[in-house]
Amino acid sequence: MPAEAPVRIVVLGGGTAGWMAANLFAKRWNGAAGGRRAVVTVIESPDIGIIGVGEGSTPQLKAFFDDLGLAERDWMPRCNATYKVGIAFHGWSARPGYESYFHPFPTGVDDQSADAFFTNCAARRGGFALEAHPDKFFLPAALAREKRAPTGIIGTGLAVSYGYHFDAHLVGAVLRDHAVAQGVRHLPLNVTRVDVSKTGDVAALVTEDGQHITADIFVDSSGFRGVIAQQALGEPFLPFAENLFNDSAVVMPTPADPKCLNVHTKSTAMSAGWCWDIPLTSRTGNGYVYSSRYLDADAAETELRQHLGMLDSDVAVRHLTMKVGRLARSWTGNCLAVGLSQGFIEPLEATALHIVQATVEGFIDAYDRGGFTPQHRDAFNQMIAARYEGIRDYIVCHYRVNQRRDSDYWRDNAANTALSPSLKSLLTSWFSGGDLVAEVQRQNIGRYYSAISWHCLLAGYGSFPDDNRLRAAVAGMDIALLARMLTGRAKDFPRHGDALRAMMTTSLAQ
Repeated sequence: MPAEAPVRIVVLGGGTAGWMAANLFAKRWNGAAGGRRAVVTVIESPDIGIIGVGEGSTPQLKAFFDDLGLAERDWMPRCNATYKVGIAFHGWSARPGYESYFHPFPTGVDDQSADAFFTNCAARRGGFALEAHPDKFFLPAALAREKRAPTGIIGTGLAVSYGYHFDAHLVGAVLRDHAVAQGVRHLPLNVTRVDVSKTGDVAALVTEDGQHITADIFVDSSGFRGVIAQQALGEPFLPFAENLFNDSAVVMPTPADPKCLNVHTKSTAMSAGWCWDIPLTSRTGNGYVYSSRYLDADAAETELRQHLGMLDSDVAVRHLTMKVGRLARSWTGNCLAVGLSQGFIEPLEATALHIVQATVEGFIDAYDRGGFTPQHRDAFNQMIAARYEGIRDYIVCHYRVNQRRDSDYWRDNAANTALSPSLKSLLTSWFSGGDLVAEVQRQNIGRYYSAISWHCLLAGYGSFPDDNRLRAAVAGMDIALLARMLTGRAKDFPRHGDALRAMMTTSLAQ
């Protein structure tokens, strides 16, 4: 390929993942400052809808929108979006005092409380009666209790990392419109065949109207079908079923409650899985993620309706099947798989778009460094595989250390021995009184989940010695004072509903 030739990229499949990839390619390879230019085409079937399992994100999505130059006022009102400062877990532990806990996103004040949290956790693991429930130590838990938006505080050191809740269909449309405005070509066509060359690369995508569409890079965003990477190129899929049991979901909306607009996702344990509660300005999204080995679809729907108080409601539900696992290699030949084509880890920590973003950005960096060749393909694949494994381990840990014993599902999860060496080492460190911060650093896995996240999960479940075995401890940090301080700081932030209404007013005024 001549040095001056643009990189031809064809994305098969739109949706949030496909349009996210198209935007990243168009932004990075736009020919600025004499750099390489990309010609990006998205082929999106007009007959296939978006699955949209989960409508939440991690804080990385804010960086993505900022990078594109899309202000929150320009996209959030269009997508019925709300802010998210973390996830509240309810009912995952039956231990008194630990029936719920909050997994916070990072903030600018963590350095004032994280060390005290680590110290108290270590002391309680060692048998001393110090307070170690994570909700007492971190600002996002206070923001969630007060329903405060994580915005509007400037120059005070209170910066809060945050994600979003949103309508996945509408976000896909926003990203499509932005990409097309940047010159991305959109072809609403059905692909009927993938032609593969003798070298094992994709030669062309053949559409129903007979077009043969060629490219230098093909991006497979065709969903669980994996039309290019799995079906045409035969890339193996590695299932996670031995340690992540859930493979199904049933979803339904309920009306929004503008007077009680949460700034976090709720995850509530059920008999054979868990239920999400995601607040949008237009509705509340609800879904029950469960294992079909322990519960059939009808029973899952009934349990969800009972949980929502809608047993006699005529609101329709959707039943979904999840393919949990990952491809052996995300980059095969001249094909990059993203989104559900690449893999899926159940939506417990809302990592799906995070992985798409990391995959495309990592691919762009590797392709750039390799002089627009596959020189760094193996290293890239190892990096993405490690990210999947790291995220999987954190989610597996939610099930492995659960403190419920009221159904076969929860008992079997607690007894599951199919754990990675990494997760085994982390759990050994925690339960043997080791230094978990040092173990996270030793394994170099803090880029997936920090030591704070691991401590919140394990402490949030009450994974400590029995209370009757605890000894009196010397005085430590005044936890009541810390809690009052965090609550006071939370009150400096605007009410969630007020912040969203102000944004809507600004958006309409433009």
